[in-house]
Amino acid sequence: MKTSTIALILCSAPVASAFTLFQNHLTRKETFLGASSSVNGAILSAKDPTVAAVPKIAQRFRKNTKQLVTLGPASSSKEMIEKLFLAGADVFRLNFSHGSQEQKKELLDIIREVEDKYSHPICVLGDLQGPKLRVGEFSNDFENLEMGQTFRLDLDSAKGDNKRVQLPHPEIISASEIGHTLLVDDGKVKLTVIGKGDDDEYIDTRVDVPGKISNRKGVNTPDSVLDISPLTPKDRSDLEYMLKIGVDWIALSFVQRPADIEEIFDLIDEQLPEGEFKPCVMAKIEKPSCFDGDNLSKLVKLCNGIMVARGDLGVECPPEDVPLLQKIIIDECRKQGKPVVVATQMLESMIDCPTPTRAEASDVATAIYDGADAIMLSAESAAGKYPEESVAMQQRIINRVEGDIHYRNALEQNAPDPDNTPTDAMIVASRQICKTIGAKAIVCFSLHGATVLRASKKRPSVPILALCPFKSTARQLSLSWGVYPDLPKAGSYGYTVSDAEALDDDGPTILTGSDDFDLVLRNACRAALKKGLVTDPGDLLVVTAGLPFGTPGAANVIRVVPAAGPSCWDGLCRIDYK
Repeated sequence: MKTSTIALILCSAPVASAFTLFQNHLTRKETFLGASSSVNGAILSAKDPTVAAVPKIAQRFRKNTKQLVTLGPASSSKEMIEKLFLAGADVFRLNFSHGSQEQKKELLDIIREVEDKYSHPICVLGDLQGPKLRVGEFSNDFENLEMGQTFRLDLDSAKGDNKRVQLPHPEIISASEIGHTLLVDDGKVKLTVIGKGDDDEYIDTRVDVPGKISNRKGVNTPDSVLDISPLTPKDRSDLEYMLKIGVDWIALSFVQRPADIEEIFDLIDEQLPEGEFKPCVMAKIEKPSCFDGDNLSKLVKLCNGIMVARGDLGVECPPEDVPLLQKIIIDECRKQGKPVVVATQMLESMIDCPTPTRAEASDVATAIYDGADAIMLSAESAAGKYPEESVAMQQRIINRVEGDIHYRNALEQNAPDPDNTPTDAMIVASRQICKTIGAKAIVCFSLHGATVLRASKKRPSVPILALCPFKSTARQLSLSWGVYPDLPKAGSYGYTVSDAEALDDDGPTILTGSDDFDLVLRNACRAALKKGLVTDPGDLLVVTAGLPFGTPGAANVIRVVPAAGPSCWDGLCRIDYK
């Protein structure tokens, strides 16, 4: 037989046969579905060809809104982490407020093992604790404060009583003014400042909401912007460790102003080990000062993503304001194309119960309808009795909401206007092409994810398959709405020509430094099938890319390809034989 003979197939059957054979490679089936073939006659037929089942793992990727899951004592084993991934978890949160650094490294190693097993990028977010502002200790361990009484907070380290207690944070006393509010123990006790020492040694307060106050209870200052860094010595140590072990995102607590984001980026630039990939930074919005003037817009612009941290935000802001603030934050993030996570008490009752309350289900649905990129579980998955059920419940709500016509209408109504850039023009055109021809997915080739994020910003009606040469980029993109990143093998967009070699997961032959656009298009088709985004050889993909490859921000090509591969079109299929 001649080497490199080309045959043109004039019917759709061979396309299905080739596609089915490829599916069998993916699912590791050994059955050959074609009954006969003829190279010289340019005919390849199959007897009763059937399309092999899409890998089961592909089914868990059929969603747009992502799930961020906190790991803890209830979810620290490899078995449970794998279950949570299969139940829908896209991002795992390592909360550095609890446990040792070494424990976090163990969890990250397990996550990477699961990632390798399923050949799907999994994002890891490290969450810094931030400053903890607390009162001192009492002689009797606690005191009951009465309505209207005067209570002093000072710098004296002596144990407190019914009249006073230490507040070992001079920055709070300095920033407090007459009429400012202080909230103790998540607002269970409310104090109003009525007097202040001349040298900022104490503040006198009036008890407006009476109650029990005990040792080391937290203090919130909703009216004051404190002259304090969001990074404590512990946070700086944890940040350095995160950079060392390679987390994908870092969440910064106690953000008050844009300068706080600049501070952590400066530290990352100083401490990032040579050759390591720079993590993304997520600002946790939990202080009222974030909404002063244009602070929110500046914060969103400076950081890579935002978390609506409704715990402290709900303490420092009136409860009735939190739903409105949530929508304001999400809208600003969508406008600027930054991923946004809604967090805290989403399925709180599932810490102890196998099902959520109807109000909690509605809360999760509201965040999805608002257009959030991701929704988060905290204690539900970290310390609850039903971590797997909590993740599965979130995914059920996601699937139900995203199947509702009102959801798509809401996304379209709130869609931000495109920027006057070639990339945005390409994304808008891709969306329209998908709608016109009924394509199954948009495929974006992206170096560092900028094009993919712009595609996600537009909230297309089909999934976004992100192909990039860096694993870290693929992992970071796992947080973004509608994005299905593919896990690159060795810093390349494409594989070799041979399907058999490309599908050898244990030792693939990698193409590097090639401009063969046809080759990388075939890689896109393979990835779409692996993710379960296509199920028929005639399914169409809309591909966007920038040529030459490796040019950051370049987007200048749109190509429509069938799932069977770029060599097959409208019943004509070119097959290379050896």
